[in-house]
Amino acid sequence: MKRSRINEIIREGDAFIRSFGYIMPPFAYWSPDVLKERRPAGIVDARLGWDITDYGQEKFDELGLFLFTVRNGRAEDLTRGTGMLYAEKIMISRKDQLSPMHRHIVKAEDIINRGGGKLVLELFMSRPDGSVDDQAEVSVPTDGVVRTMPAGSLLKLDPGESVTLLPGVWHAFWGEGGDVLIGEVSTVNDDLTDNIFAQKIGRFSNIEEDEAPLHLLVSDYDRYIDGKG
Repeated sequence: MKRSRINEIIREGDAFIRSFGYIMPPFAYWSPDVLKERRPAGIVDARLGWDITDYGQEKFDELGLFLFTVRNGRAEDLTRGTGMLYAEKIMISRKDQLSPMHRHIVKAEDIINRGGGKLVLELFMSRPDGSVDDQAEVSVPTDGVVRTMPAGSLLKLDPGESVTLLPGVWHAFWGEGGDVLIGEVSTVNDDLTDNIFAQKIGRFSNIEEDEAPLHLLVSDYDRYIDGKG
């Protein structure tokens, strides 16, 4: 993706989020230079911030997702069973824009339709080897009520509704009837190692630097802040 397109998506997404009364934290608007100068470990190391992905496929409008990680604990705390064991994201799934089939090894998550169109999720369970089970029924809690449905069913969430996805539940999702504002509340989030995709696909965008970044993406941190790339 071109950096200019990413900057445009950030501006559009920020306006969409604000239209629902959700206000982003102050660090969301820090310039790249300010973030590099301050380098708070609680932001950079926790990988809080903007995340615009086309999964490396260069077709964001059809295959992509807008994410902003608001808070995130540490994986070390999960192993100890104490500390900050949770994470929160705000996301935008555009109308008919696919977030591809994937599962998590560790993360359990509540996916919440915060407003806009319907949020549609295609759901499968995992086989013992972790692959997609296209035969087993799927059981997921939706706002505290367990729903059981055939493999590959489409679960449609209206604004205000949510679903809990435990580790191993395969899911793809998109907006129906309009763009959707999505809340995610989960256990500690690790986008570097805890996303298993059904097809060979990347997690982050390949960026063409045609203009300066408006704000850094979490995938920029190693290169821009720590000089590793």
